[in-house]
Amino acid sequence: MNLLISFLLFTFYFLLSAIPVSAQCPVCVVTVGGGMLIAKKLGVDDFLVSIWISALNTALSFWMATGMKDKALRPKFLHNPWIFSFIMFATTISYFYFTDQLGVTGNKFLGFDKILFGQTLGMFVMFLGNFIYGFTKYRNDGKTLFPYAKVVFPVGLVILTTLIFKLIFKL
Repeated sequence: MNLLISFLLFTFYFLLSAIPVSAQCPVCVVTVGGGMLIAKKLGVDDFLVSIWISALNTALSFWMATGMKDKALRPKFLHNPWIFSFIMFATTISYFYFTDQLGVTGNKFLGFDKILFGQTLGMFVMFLGNFIYGFTKYRNDGKTLFPYAKVVFPVGLVILTTLIFKLIFKL
């Protein structure tokens, strides 16, 4: 019984003393990345997976552009998360191209390559979510509307976009 009480007190202490994490933290990024690999293996459509891969890249870009400790070691243009996002986008598209996953016959959606279209849409949906968060914060005198709004707006829009394409287009 004493061991159980000690364990519960120990757990309770660590829950109360946990350090809050930033939005788009590395743990979240790794979790989403692993989830996308599993989704692809389970047969989820390339278009939907591409939306989330691109959202992950954009989240990584925003985290890396603002979260690197030594800004002196980074080139000046990498301080901008929007530019960093486009670099990540180009890198990912290059990877898909050189591994012959881009431009596959029959892997089209509305006349566009599913992976390229999904990557583009995912990035712009994350941009829109980050813009909406910034706009609501600006309109609210620099205060967020609610806790974790910085996560809710971008991820919520990605979820909504995924559901729309999944349900309407039966992907």
